[in-house]
Amino acid sequence: MKTLGVVVVVLVVLSLLVLAMAVRIVKQYENGVLFRLGRVIGERQPGLRLIIPLIDVLHRISLRIVTMPIQSQGIITRDNVSVDVSAVAYFKVVDAVKSVVAIENVYSAIDQIAQTTLRKVVGQHTLDETLSETDKINLDIRGILDVTTIEWGVQVTVVELKDIQLPDSMKRAMARQAEAEREKRAKIIAAEGESLAAAALGDASDTMMAHPLALQLRNLQTLVELGVDKNTTVVFPAPLMSAIGDVGSFFARETTAATALTPPAASQPGSVPIANGSPEVVRTSN
Repeated sequence: MKTLGVVVVVLVVLSLLVLAMAVRIVKQYENGVLFRLGRVIGERQPGLRLIIPLIDVLHRISLRIVTMPIQSQGIITRDNVSVDVSAVAYFKVVDAVKSVVAIENVYSAIDQIAQTTLRKVVGQHTLDETLSETDKINLDIRGILDVTTIEWGVQVTVVELKDIQLPDSMKRAMARQAEAEREKRAKIIAAEGESLAAAALGDASDTMMAHPLALQLRNLQTLVELGVDKNTTVVFPAPLMSAIGDVGSFFARETTAATALTPPAASQPGSVPIANGSPEVVRTSN
């Protein structure tokens, strides 16, 4: 009886061990690749799966997107500038059978080919293109990777340049270039302002030539502006000195014209005729 009991216990333990070896659980984000005696039988979908112990081997392959950083690569651009470029790649397995059968280690293979492709693509562009056309470079790298990795059952979804390190001498040169560019813009804007100001002054001079007294009024306004600061020195523009004579001549002509039009009896002592012909009495003191 004892021997029978021991045999039953051994059989139960062996059955449990066989059952444990036969049961496999494939998670929702995985696909199973079943090998029987070394040959691929097919894929197994997520869930509880049974295999034959010691005969079947089930490889579980993750179908989630994998983030793979691409190490910084020392690259010489087409215009012979040395830069260090790092990137990041996102890929996922789309064919579980190929990812197991076609290549030994798909993650290591993608890492290596991504590094070489990054050096190849960036090396075909100049520094300015590398800095300004990153989207085009990303698409070029992704296109080259997809051609190779699709045979491994892997699809590269996104490739992005992450960091571009420039030599210090190149950074200083670019800073000087940017400074010179801003200086050029400032000079162009100042020149445009001078051109507009000159055009406006030309229009103003034409107006003043048509109306000579406008220039004198402008000179007087300038003197008023100078007097606001309580200056002890007053500068008389040269045209203003001649303007005094012009104003005097103007009033003399007007006085002569008024005297010619006014009858002699209408004039009174001590009166000075003005432009409108009516006398204005000027009182004088002894």
